[in-house]
Amino acid sequence: MSTKILIADDEYNIVKLLSSRLQANGYEVIQAFDGNQAFEIAVKEKPDLILLDYNMPGCKGTTVLERLRESNHSFLTPVIFVTAFTDEETKNKVMEMGACDFIGKPFDPDEVLIKIKKALGEIKP
Repeated sequence: MSTKILIADDEYNIVKLLSSRLQANGYEVIQAFDGNQAFEIAVKEKPDLILLDYNMPGCKGTTVLERLRESNHSFLTPVIFVTAFTDEETKNKVMEMGACDFIGKPFDPDEVLIKIKKALGEIKP
C-alpha cells in the first residue's frame, strides 16, 4: 500500500504541480481546494501526511490544523504548511500549533520532496 498524501491548496496549478511530482515518486495523492474540504477529506481518507496552504476559502489552514489536532482521527497526522506567508510570525505560529514543517512559496519541488520524506521518516532529518 502506498503512502497517501493530502494536498490542500486553493491554487489549482500548485496542486497539479505537487500531485504530479508526488505521484512520480510513488505516493498516492488526494486533493482539496478549500479548508472545509481539506478537513473532511483528512478525516475520511486518513492520509499519512498533509500539505496545507495557509490562506484558503472556507477556513484558513490554521483552523484546519486546529480541527485536525482536536480529532481522534488526525491528531498525529504530520502537517507541512506550504504558503506565500513566509514571515517569521506566521512560521512560528503554525509550528507552535503543531505543524511539522513550513515551506514558503514559491518553492523548489525537490525541497518539498525532501521535507515530505523527512516528515514521513523515510530519510533522517
